[in-house]
Amino acid sequence: MSRRVQITFDAHDPRALSAFWRDVLDYVVPGPPGVDLPDGADPFAAWEEFLARVGVPESERNARSAIEDPEGVGPRLFFQQVPEDKVAKNRVHLDVRAAPGLQGEQRMAALEAECERLVALGATRVHRAEPAPPMSFGHIVMTDPEGNEFCLD
Repeated sequence: MSRRVQITFDAHDPRALSAFWRDVLDYVVPGPPGVDLPDGADPFAAWEEFLARVGVPESERNARSAIEDPEGVGPRLFFQQVPEDKVAKNRVHLDVRAAPGLQGEQRMAALEAECERLVALGATRVHRAEPAPPMSFGHIVMTDPEGNEFCLD
């Protein structure tokens, strides 16, 4: 039997980082337990109301956040607040599959377009690796708003 995984990020601002990754991956922020969110409702506001109602101090309400694949296929991403800064390159990173099945200039053009979209969301472009078949079809290395590396692949 296979196991499902959750990918956890350490973060200074879990809510902001989860919002960034939600927009990158077209994921959703799940509502609080027992709360049915109507279409168009702000899940962050719902969480704020829920946490206040159950007595979580305001200073602790941004300690955690999560996003989920609305189709239930991809892994859940969890964001937990930590005090320390990121100090070294990630040993594990996400590859965002932005150009599946594409090759050559068509692939790189699709990656560049996605790179522009993600920079507008707060990502930083780090490096473009040119295609070198048969071992590499090219990718773009980026960082999220808190400096975690990821690749557009």
